[in-house]
Formats: sequence, C-alpha cells, structure tokens
Amino acid sequence: MANMTMTETTPKLFLGFGLGLRAEHYQDVLERKPQNIDWFEILSENYMIDGGKPLYFLDAIRQDYPMVMHGVSMSLGSTDELDFEYLKRLKTLIERVEPHWFSDHLCWTGVDRKNMHDLLPLPYPEEAVNHVADRISRVQDFVGRQMLIENLSSYITYCEDVMPEWEFLTAIAERADCNLLLDVNNIYVSSYNHHYDPLEYLQGVPAERVWQHHLAGHTNDGNLIIDTHDQDIIDPVWALYRETAKRFGPASTMIERDGNIPELDAVLAELDQTRAIATPYYESEQ
Repeated sequence: MANMTMTETTPKLFLGFGLGLRAEHYQDVLERKPQNIDWFEILSENYMIDGGKPLYFLDAIRQDYPMVMHGVSMSLGSTDELDFEYLKRLKTLIERVEPHWFSDHLCWTGVDRKNMHDLLPLPYPEEAVNHVADRISRVQDFVGRQMLIENLSSYITYCEDVMPEWEFLTAIAERADCNLLLDVNNIYVSSYNHHYDPLEYLQGVPAERVWQHHLAGHTNDGNLIIDTHDQDIIDPVWALYRETAKRFGPASTMIERDGNIPELDAVLAELDQTRAIATPYYESEQ
C-alpha cells in the first residue's frame, strides 16, 4: 500500500470500523483473519523498537489489514523542546507501516524530559492555541505528513481558560492545518465531569476536519468518570456515538480496550454494534 500524504485538499478517507491492535489478540487475528475488522490502530510507542515479537506480529498482520498509528508521548502541549529523537523513530515506523495517518493527543506528558506516562490537560488561553499549533506544524513539516490530534478526557479546569475545549481544539486544528481524532467516550467523560452538554461539543467542531473516532469504556464512581478503557462501552456513549454519526457522517471508527482485555469475539461484538449504529447515517451521506 502506498504511503499517503494528506493535504488540505485531500478528501476524507473512510476506512470503516476497526480495533486497537493488542498483543492479547495477535495470534487469534493471524489465525482467523476476521472479516468484520476493516483496519487496526497501533500504539506507536509499542513498535518504535529495533526488533522482537511485537514487530514480527505487526508485519504479519499488516499484510492483511490497513493500519493507522496513534501515539501517547509526543507531548504537543509541553514547554519542553520537541523531542526530535522521538520523531525520528516515529518517522522510521511510519516508513515501515505505511499508515493512512498518524495521531497523538492534545496534551502534555511531562516537563524537563520526565515522562509522566499520563495525558495531562492544557489550559485554554489564546497563547496555548499559538504554542500548540506551532508545534504541530513543526511535527508535520518534519514527518512530511498531516497528523490528527485527539481530544482528552479531563478531570480539572484552569483559571486561565478563556474558551471551551471544542473552540480550543478547533482553533488549533485550523491554525496548524491538521485533522481531528474525535474520541466520543472522552467527550462523554469530560461532559459528565465538567457539567456541559456533549451535543454542544459536537456542534462546535468542524465536520471536514474529523477523520476518526474512538469508542471505549470507562469507570464511574458516581462523582467522577475516569477514562480507563477497561470496561464495555455503556449505553449513553453508544447514544452519543449515534449523534456523532449524524453530525459528522462517515469517519473511520475504532474501539479501544487497554485493560481487562476480553477474548477477541467480545470486542468484535462491540465492533458489530458500532457498525450497526453508524452505517444508516453513513449510507445517507454517500
């Protein structure tokens, strides 16, 4: 598959309905080659290595399925200098995998080169828009491709905020000319934690920039929701995904499961539910 460079004139590519590739499912995927998986998303950092079994399975599965790459360590919101050693390894993996696109989060992950291994939310002043958009532009120039940025689940707000998250996300995407990975579960989680209307979030994001969706489960203690990716997707998130499909039309959608990982068939059942919800709205757009 040829490497694909996106520009602002590139039509949105719809890959269908996919899964996050997890080691627990490697062998099952290779042996069964499920036809209801249209594509896989890989966690970039898991494969930014020189060799070993992860790369063996990655190469083997890549023969049968399209892929995209998703990172957790770019730290686009940090005040540290961009880590060009990291970006070199990322670019090498892109050349190997030939993904349809790559993505990372609208967040920071640490300071002074200390990675907190968490996705930390940003404040939303105008200065942060300029700072993050400039860093995304530099990443895109270095890699030679447009990227997608993902909205976070968040648990705090800042006194410095001057705009809601959806305006912040949109302003950065338009200034940097990047596209969006809109995580439906994260919108639900943050709307619950911060008491806003998730439908207002959907209306505040430009449809032409939305190339991908994530769906996942979470943990709710009654006062706070934590985005744990270790539970089944709940009905209110499915309902919000229905509204997302109505609003944005065809956008490649996948399920993330990172803890309490069940047998592949259980995740495939959720994937079939995803397809059943979205397809009527997607077909009406074509």
